[in-house]
Amino acid sequence: MKFIVVQRTTASRTVEFGKRSWATLSLICLGLPLALMALGYEMGQRQGAQQAQETRFSEAELAISQRAIDLAQLSADAKRTLEAMTRKLAEIQARVTRLDALGSHLTTLAGFDLGEFDFSSTPALGGPVDLTSTAMRLPAQFDAELTQLSLTLDDRDTQLDVLAGLLFDAEAQREAIPAGRPIAAGWLSSNYGYRNDPFTGQKAWHGGVDFAGKAGTAVIAVASGVVSWSGDRHGYGATVEVAHGDGLMTRYSHNHENVVQVGDLVRQGDTVALMGSTGRSTGPHVHFEVYKHGRAVDPSSYLRRTLR
Repeated sequence: MKFIVVQRTTASRTVEFGKRSWATLSLICLGLPLALMALGYEMGQRQGAQQAQETRFSEAELAISQRAIDLAQLSADAKRTLEAMTRKLAEIQARVTRLDALGSHLTTLAGFDLGEFDFSSTPALGGPVDLTSTAMRLPAQFDAELTQLSLTLDDRDTQLDVLAGLLFDAEAQREAIPAGRPIAAGWLSSNYGYRNDPFTGQKAWHGGVDFAGKAGTAVIAVASGVVSWSGDRHGYGATVEVAHGDGLMTRYSHNHENVVQVGDLVRQGDTVALMGSTGRSTGPHVHFEVYKHGRAVDPSSYLRRTLR
């Protein structure tokens, strides 16, 4: 194939391409795009593989980071749980100490045989080991302390119930059944059972009834008994508890001030505290609970009874 190159200043020139030259030119024209396409494909593959590898590394790092966060949260939760259990154990130990002091004091006042009501020794116990139990257990030492405290409390509660019955005369025993409202003036502001928590707004259990009123209003005992607790309780604030015998106990909480001490004998209608808003409270009121054999019960039936 011949090409004629025409120039103005010089004579025209003729360029002739042979078969070999034409084949070479065709190869270049066709091969160059193919080579560029192959190079682009190879670079794309390498970039895709690199991005996939980076994605896998990123996901692995994210998983490791999330696991570290979960472990840290688990550790923090476990620490808070242990701290709560430790505080609870200390509270129970303090309760045992108070009960022992109260029992000894009442035994001395009543002139009973110290051997009959012994609040200084560990209660006798025994029984076979349950080798079939597969329930999760606490650390051995902690579990043993809780078990011992629980048994001691049961023993002390039984002895105090007996003491309370022996100390009261016939008239006081008739007044030992809770009856009436625990306030001199005020109104029912919250019932027993589920309700919307005033702090969180979520549904929560309320183990007593609330009576609102003016700060400083008298909080009165709904039954005769022995004061078994007078002091602060976590969440309850200033609290008074009165044991009435036969497994009955009443609790009066959020007080501004307690006016009775552990070991005091109170009669039905006596003032045991002044209404306040201590502890977890939104305003002046008394939180009233009734316990029967260690279990909270609905106070409504007792509130409807008439004071004798």
